[in-house]
Amino acid sequence: SALPSHRSEFLTIRMGSKNGKPVLREEDVAALSQSSGMSEVEVKDAFNAFIAEHPNGKMKPKDFREIMSSALPKKDASKMEKHVFRIYDSNNDGHVDFVEFMVVFFILSDGTPEEVLTKLFRLFDVNSDGTISKKELTRLVKDMYGLLKRDDPNVNTADLISKSAFAEMDKDEDGKITTEEFIDACLGEQDFSQMLANKAIDIFIEEEASE
Repeated sequence: SALPSHRSEFLTIRMGSKNGKPVLREEDVAALSQSSGMSEVEVKDAFNAFIAEHPNGKMKPKDFREIMSSALPKKDASKMEKHVFRIYDSNNDGHVDFVEFMVVFFILSDGTPEEVLTKLFRLFDVNSDGTISKKELTRLVKDMYGLLKRDDPNVNTADLISKSAFAEMDKDEDGKITTEEFIDACLGEQDFSQMLANKAIDIFIEEEASE
């Protein structure tokens, strides 16, 4: 599903910097306000709060570890931090700026199911090449397994979950999962696909609740 045009404009905004300090340009404020439904004052307040926490305007993977450790058991947080980081780091440059952070925040809080799943796809696409391989899915299930088991002590083995989810998602059986296949399997209420998508969404809900 294509992102609505204001969202894609939103994705192309980059923060400027003045004397090395991050600044949010007026047009960025206007675009963020329009796409999020927040007032311009609220956008500026959110930006100031972000800069207070991250003075250079960038979040690193370890910043995510801190947020996630307050929401998840420590060992699960350290396994999941790099995967969660990938969802936010939309241009794959190794850090997350205010705009990237806000894009994900808004999509996860009130995007359409397709938009939410398009973002979640990045969690499973470990090398960010646009498809999910069997190896990538197996790795994610292994890293999420502690969380799945916490929800349901009698959950199937990690091996069975990854094999079953892969079979559900890889509709054309070409050995890799596209964004469309991923979305279709999750929306089509395929058992294992839906279980993984719901658990992934839970991570973000728990993380926001702990902020």
